[in-house]
Amino acid sequence: MKVIHLAASILMGMGVVSSACAADVDAGKRVFNKCAICHTAVAGKNALGPSLFGVVGRKSGTAPGYSYSEAMKNANKTWDEASLNAYLTDPKAVVPGNKMSFAGLPNADDRANVIAYLATLK
Repeated sequence: MKVIHLAASILMGMGVVSSACAADVDAGKRVFNKCAICHTAVAGKNALGPSLFGVVGRKSGTAPGYSYSEAMKNANKTWDEASLNAYLTDPKAVVPGNKMSFAGLPNADDRANVIAYLATLK
């Protein structure tokens, strides 16, 4: 198993394999616990933050029933692996003026894993 992880890491570094291919959905579900303080994984159930059900592929600032900041409404992003990775690295830098107070996920594996988990929420 370590050999597979090492090979995937090398290929990811070379840009041959995306991080989602090597990501661990179960680990992402655990990382999501940090997000679950403000977000749900339930369709249509917003909390302090919007529901993240269906976030992958969704345009920023468009989850039904959530009151977004003007910054997020005007961010004009489609949440895919790359945009989510950038946003989760440093939310305030990627969308200045957004309401999310979370500082970000500094660990690249945590980001890849949580993005893989979010991709399952359909």
